[in-house]
Amino acid sequence: MTLEKLTRQAVVERAMKIAATDGLQAVTIRRLAADLGVTPTALYWHVKNKDELLSALADHLLAALVADVDPGRPWQQRLRAVVTALVEQTRAHPYLAALLPVIDKGTAEAYHRATDTVIGLLTEAGFTLPQADQVATYLLMGATAMVSCQPGGAGGDEEEAAELSRRQRLDLERLPPRRYPHLAAFAATLTGPPDLDAYYSFGVDLLLSAVEAMAPAAGR
Repeated sequence: MTLEKLTRQAVVERAMKIAATDGLQAVTIRRLAADLGVTPTALYWHVKNKDELLSALADHLLAALVADVDPGRPWQQRLRAVVTALVEQTRAHPYLAALLPVIDKGTAEAYHRATDTVIGLLTEAGFTLPQADQVATYLLMGATAMVSCQPGGAGGDEEEAAELSRRQRLDLERLPPRRYPHLAAFAATLTGPPDLDAYYSFGVDLLLSAVEAMAPAAGR
């Protein structure tokens, strides 16, 4: 890529490809410059350092979280839209779970916008500001952990997921069923690849039902 065509967007998109194929640890200024066919110095016109690069990457991925939130809908539906978008982005880009804890929050505009939106929705539900901040954190951790703990492994294909499910079933079947009757019963359900759509739908419902049940506004 020539210097004339090098843009911040192109830098971020290349960083996404590196993270997707080789992991987040492979995203460095030196590796990025080599992939783009430029010198590391050329990148400094667009990102000052690796911290800013990672923040730009997070911003790009988090921009979708509040893009389609309709202000005219009830807070429960708007909150569900944000959490669902976070889960979908993390499913599409599993490294997002590892990226969020290490970014410079001071330069992550989309992170602030999404967090501010969620805190606003939670205060609308009747939570105090400190409570809203805590709930927002729990939702973030829960949504990303859903992907990290996905049956079959995050980012795995269906064949790999089916094989992991088979191994899990065999491991559980080796346990003494009289001592672990519930694990034995669970093993019998592991007959094929996991239904990931059902897994994520249940997970989002579980997170949000807890928020809605505890929301002070729900009792009024």
